[in-house]
Amino acid sequence: MTRTLYRYIFRETAVPFVLGMAVFTFVLLMGRLLKLAEMVFAKGVPFVDVCRLILYMLPSFLLVTIPMAFLLAVLLAFGRLSSDSEITAMKASGVGVGSLLPPVLVFAVLTYLATTFVTVYALPWGSSSFKRFLYEVVETRAATSIREKVFNDDFPGLVIYVDNYDQVNHDIYGILIQDERNPDEQATIFAAAGKIVANPETKSVRLHLEDGGIHRLAGKEGYRIVQFASYDLNVNLQQQSKKHYLDEQDMTLGELMTYLRAPQEETKFLRDARIELQKRFALPFACIVFAIIGIPLGIHNQRSGRAGGFSSGIFLLLGYYILMSGAKAVCEKGILPPVIAMWIPNILLTGIGINLLLRTASERPLPFAGTIRELSHRIREFLGKATKAS
Repeated sequence: MTRTLYRYIFRETAVPFVLGMAVFTFVLLMGRLLKLAEMVFAKGVPFVDVCRLILYMLPSFLLVTIPMAFLLAVLLAFGRLSSDSEITAMKASGVGVGSLLPPVLVFAVLTYLATTFVTVYALPWGSSSFKRFLYEVVETRAATSIREKVFNDDFPGLVIYVDNYDQVNHDIYGILIQDERNPDEQATIFAAAGKIVANPETKSVRLHLEDGGIHRLAGKEGYRIVQFASYDLNVNLQQQSKKHYLDEQDMTLGELMTYLRAPQEETKFLRDARIELQKRFALPFACIVFAIIGIPLGIHNQRSGRAGGFSSGIFLLLGYYILMSGAKAVCEKGILPPVIAMWIPNILLTGIGINLLLRTASERPLPFAGTIRELSHRIREFLGKATKAS
């Protein structure tokens, strides 16, 4: 009987978890859809390459969607069991709330391991691969995707305008270039004609210009013009990417540990690396926290049904990630070390969850349960009225 009950609860949790994963991942992907569509239609990036970019983005989505989907699954599953009086029937058969914990905790451990794998292995791989592949696909292609009569800013530090562009031979005519790569010596370049030469091996682009001039400010009141018959403007795209390459999110766990063990001076990057190391293990632990706190909240949502479970899940997720953001801010200000601050939200919510479990086991009402139900009811009424009005 116990195995049957465990399988039943596990199955009730698994179905909404899979659906939640699909929905949440799709919602996050929709936020990048316009940018991806621009890459396909404006820059001519093949659809296969866009799919590879989506694959590289998935780890950053899964880091958020796995805990979110698990919390929603627990709330919906136990909300459904409670609304159909199955929890009452279990209690009448001698099955307490504590007996319902094992299958949920097993599921929580599985999601915890999956999220930890994402943070430790998949996220650094996806982040570094995304940046590297995005450069290869977009920045290199930008050298041969100049649009006529449009100010093009695809080149780092340059704004280029051309009247005509031969996409076959890569010849350009009627050229205006604003060079802002050196803020102290900005220049405006005019040329009658030119040619774009891209070199994928060296990650550079050469603009061969003919019959033009370079206009520069010389001091506060001076002005200098250099006329040329032929001039080569070299753009090293790889230099620009290296400025932003050193990112703690791109580093593997081994690289983070090696970097933190080495004696170095205190820098912003060193502080961010310490925060990143703790965050990679603190965020996956949210699955365990959500299992403990989700069961009592789901059971006490019997009057609100699925809508109440969804509302409780949204409030709890917002609260958790606000606490995590606050913990990160505390670390950045140096108030607490990351090993303490980044775990405070998990410790706090775990304590709250244990208290709620004990109250549920003794059939005592949850604190603020009536307020939360009333707030959820008013939100649904407001949304219903807004839908009818529209």
